Amino acid sequence: MHVVVFYIATLWLALLIAVGVALTLRARTILLRVLGLELVTTMLVGLLALFAGGRDSPHYLDAALVLALLSFVGTLAAARFDAEGRIF
Repeated sequence: MHVVVFYIATLWLALLIAVGVALTLRARTILLRVLGLELVTTMLVGLLALFAGGRDSPHYLDAALVLALLSFVGTLAAARFDAEGRIF
């Protein structure tokens, strides 16, 4: 991967993460905050995947996979709690 492209992509993902955090903090409802956190974790997964490709290290992909699974379970639990009033 070209170094300039790597740094531009890293900067772009960091900017998107900052925007996602700002949107999450300004959200009025719980579901909008959960959606904002989902956006932030998706960008973090992308950043970890970018680092895995740039540094030729599969450890970043393992961390990205775990983060994506935890984010999915958390979003699913929040949506179920909002719909039914209980998680299980």
